[in-house]
Amino acid sequence: MSVDERFAVIQSGFNGDVATAQAGLASSHSDVRASALRSLHRLDALTSDHLRAAMTDSESEVRRTATEFAAPFHDVSIHHLIDDADVFVAEMAAWSLGERVPVTDEELQHLINRTTSHEEPVVREACAAALGSIGDERGLPAILQACEDKPAVRRRAVLALAPFDGDEVDAALQKALEDRDWQVRQNAEILIHPRD
Repeated sequence: MSVDERFAVIQSGFNGDVATAQAGLASSHSDVRASALRSLHRLDALTSDHLRAAMTDSESEVRRTATEFAAPFHDVSIHHLIDDADVFVAEMAAWSLGERVPVTDEELQHLINRTTSHEEPVVREACAAALGSIGDERGLPAILQACEDKPAVRRRAVLALAPFDGDEVDAALQKALEDRDWQVRQNAEILIHPRD
């Protein structure tokens, strides 16, 4: 990779040089392509077409960067990347959906499904957190199921209960207070007895 090429693309995001940033998208080096996306984002020149193209890039760093910036672009599909072969892209896709308001029924359903079925715990954790951020009642059963998952997933799932109430939520929080993982217990305590 040409260090000068990447530096020029990064610098373009700070000096208003949209043309250089856009040119970086065609670089043969993935680091430059990812930097080009960041510069275009900084310049408020990132488009839906840029993102859609980058989401099909052969390199995971480029896909992840595009997914990070895609939340406000409602015409750009994100949810399919929860199934990306790279776990960090998949995790970012879940996070990005949690930042998207509102989500479509299809996006919500995909998050619900992957909260309980994705093979990677870190992705299940991110999906549960996204469902909590979205706060749609349809996501509650999946969050409750995630409260029975591995410790890291349970920690996030308990916090994801924050926007919900009801007997099932109360029961899950009470159970979490007795969890063998101290962070799960701590998170439940924070929700039950928030500090003023």
